[in-house]
Amino acid sequence: MRQTPVENLTEAEATEELTRLADELAAHDLHYHREDAPVISDADYDALKQRNSAVEARFPALVRDNSPSQRVGAAASEQFSAVEHGTPMLSLDNAFSDDEAREFDARVRRFLGLGDEAVAYTAEPKIDGLSASLRYEKGVLVRGATRGDGRVGEDVTENLRTLSEIPHRLKGSGWPDIIEVRGEVYLGHEDFAALNRSAAEAGQKLYANPRNAAAGSLRQIDPKITAQRPLRFFAYAWGLTSAPFAQGQAQALRALADWGFVTNPQTQSVVGAEGLLAAYSDFEGLRPKLKFDIDGVVYKVDRLDWQQRLGFVSRSPRWAVARKFPAQQARTVLEAIDLQVGRTGAVTPVGRLRPVTVGGVVVTNATLHNGDEIERKDLRIGDTVIVQRAGDVIPQIVGVVLEERSGNSLPYIFPSVCPCALATPLVRETTVSGAETVVRRCSGEMTCPFQRTEHLIHFVSRRAFDIEGLGEKQLQSLFEDGLVREPADIFLLEERDKTLLKKLKDREGMGETSARNLFEAINARRIISLERLIFSLGVRHVGEQTGRTLAKGYGTWDAFWTSVQAMASGDESAAAEMNAMDQIGPTVIETLTRYFAESHNRAAVERLVAQLTVLEAEKPKTDTAFAGKTIVFTGSLEKMTRDEAKAQAESLGAKVASSVSKKTDLVVAGPGAGSKLKTATDLGIQVMTEDEWLALVRD
Repeated sequence: MRQTPVENLTEAEATEELTRLADELAAHDLHYHREDAPVISDADYDALKQRNSAVEARFPALVRDNSPSQRVGAAASEQFSAVEHGTPMLSLDNAFSDDEAREFDARVRRFLGLGDEAVAYTAEPKIDGLSASLRYEKGVLVRGATRGDGRVGEDVTENLRTLSEIPHRLKGSGWPDIIEVRGEVYLGHEDFAALNRSAAEAGQKLYANPRNAAAGSLRQIDPKITAQRPLRFFAYAWGLTSAPFAQGQAQALRALADWGFVTNPQTQSVVGAEGLLAAYSDFEGLRPKLKFDIDGVVYKVDRLDWQQRLGFVSRSPRWAVARKFPAQQARTVLEAIDLQVGRTGAVTPVGRLRPVTVGGVVVTNATLHNGDEIERKDLRIGDTVIVQRAGDVIPQIVGVVLEERSGNSLPYIFPSVCPCALATPLVRETTVSGAETVVRRCSGEMTCPFQRTEHLIHFVSRRAFDIEGLGEKQLQSLFEDGLVREPADIFLLEERDKTLLKKLKDREGMGETSARNLFEAINARRIISLERLIFSLGVRHVGEQTGRTLAKGYGTWDAFWTSVQAMASGDESAAAEMNAMDQIGPTVIETLTRYFAESHNRAAVERLVAQLTVLEAEKPKTDTAFAGKTIVFTGSLEKMTRDEAKAQAESLGAKVASSVSKKTDLVVAGPGAGSKLKTATDLGIQVMTEDEWLALVRD
């Protein structure tokens, strides 16, 4: 069965596919950004993101907060202190062809209303390393951090101080009192080879590639080890700054160099789409001659005032894009197919490959996505397959070398039961049209050990309850011994420990101090924010951003709890109230309704909340005329984009909704406004034009 073209997908099929893509890409983000151990190739990852973007473009109402378009990187590791960036460290959209590079230029000109006026850009080599942010105050380095999830990174200040190319004090003059300088930590080819030679001589594990080596070296607990590694640093951007210091990207790079940073000498200043294409061609030819890895070119609009006008879409800037180099290929043998069960019960097949070197990296496995993908490619155990990678990670299987297929190749029959000890059935859900979905899920839900422990792991994760000392290994052990079966059990551990014959302090790897510290860490989380609590429940389609949106919309746990219980009982007005919230659509409403319609889920949540004090959500701005008001924008806006209008309203403390209801305070209607304008008129809601809105805002 071939992958359904995006234009032929039904809404139900699109919902299922976006769910799979979000879960799969989230797992890959953790492997790549936090564990420095990616399991698919850049090309495979980019293909998944492209498919996700294409489906979202056709079904914008289905865009979820846990979409790759709403997320950057992965949560910071627990072995370092968390650092919140002054401004988020965002990811870049990708371009893969000349046409997409031309479209980037055209899109910039359309947004800015430039017509045929040419745009100046910088074209910078895309260094393949680990992103870092350096905070300087009064010219002195005070903190250094990794990207993390874009909002919060890891404090690796002392490790970064060991890099000779990072100044402890800025040179020259003209630098702002506060500035976050951003760049890439990397290893050169020769230094990487020498590092692996030393590791081999010492009988230590070798690094797969320079990027992993750089990441592993920077994230050492002991800065003395980092100091022994020949890490380098290219500065190429900045985040929070207390004052402007340049008018253009190229001028800013020159300023960074004047202050003592190393900037990439290969960076070019170009004009227009043809300049972008020429720079890409130059870098493609230069790539094998460089002393460090690059995996593409980054195009940035040079003028900083234009960058500010262009702003951002989702988690990426409109004024920059990464043009990626094509993938590399090799042949190997598919030796086995294993199954992995995720937190939502989705079963993902993983191909185990005979080790093969692709572009200088040894790879051993690849995700096969689902059973239909195996069938579509006619993959059989024992087949010779073509694998593909771009950059530094494990590849995708492109196809089978049929002429080398032997009689010993075995067709793969997808199991009908979960690989867990309970052997619960695997099911394929049915869409509204009656077609089966591509993803198989374990029907055991909370009876399936894979799902129950994954739910608990999610619950204690950094972005949820963030309980220090209660990691995957400890949870698995406590689960197997029947001490923790649901989240509420975690908060009852200390009380129950008093009646156990074998105390927690007597467990292997625990001890009295560890047990006491664990109880203290658990008790410290009895007071929790509303958004974290909602996210921690692990409801499908309800990720971190949706948790924030729901928390902001309802304000208190009681209000949220009353609403979802009403939805679960069939109250359409409660569902309509949630649907009016911006970025909350039918998919989230459906999953929340289904989740809380289950009595065992409601009971588990009630037992949990009984152990907690849930804080009210952060109050929006109250010192503006629009604070607390609900605004709907409809029709064509001519002076600003819909995203600009939304950002403007939210900055004034307003809530932007996607539909008009009795709770709407104001509708801003442009040309072509239809049913929303009529509804507003019927309900007697204030309506104004775009010009009236802008005049009111400026006042």
